[in-house]
Amino acid sequence: MPHTSDPHRHAVKFYDTDASLFRTVGEFLSQGLVDGHPCIVVATDDHAIGVLDDLSGRMIDVARATGHGQLLVLSAEETLATFMRDGRPDEELFHRHVGETVTGIVRAHEGRATVRAFGEMVDLLWKQGSHDAAIRLEVLWNQLAARVGFSLLCAYSMRSFYERAELVERICAHHTHVMPPFDVPDGARRH
Repeated sequence: MPHTSDPHRHAVKFYDTDASLFRTVGEFLSQGLVDGHPCIVVATDDHAIGVLDDLSGRMIDVARATGHGQLLVLSAEETLATFMRDGRPDEELFHRHVGETVTGIVRAHEGRATVRAFGEMVDLLWKQGSHDAAIRLEVLWNQLAARVGFSLLCAYSMRSFYERAELVERICAHHTHVMPPFDVPDGARRH
């Protein structure tokens, strides 16, 4: 697992409600967009709408950001379909479809910006009961981030763990940062 001083950060958010997820992702992406960093969202349609609404509520001009290539929004389901084979992520296809996209954005901004990406493809796999496939995808994300350097935020619904809390440790082992499932009031956050 990479050290926190490495050029990439791979955080995980365990969320209890969609509103909590949207706030966390909105905060993560909006800071990048305000600072001029490119951002990628790989989400379900409903969650993409929620995230974009949260960004708009933070005074981010979403249409302008997407139009200028600063914000790329991809369908989690469609993106998964490009590299899943026989119920598992295919490494070569992942790098061809996801890796080349991320690498292209990183290289276009190299030295000037840190790409921020939010993805919930792992959560889709986890909800389907494809736990090993989700963990394999986490590994592929880490390999990609170690090569090209970017900041990644994943999310998992807490509902997936109510009866199997011991599985949380499997996920946490593949992340540099773990965010609490419940929102922490601004005054209570550590800086």
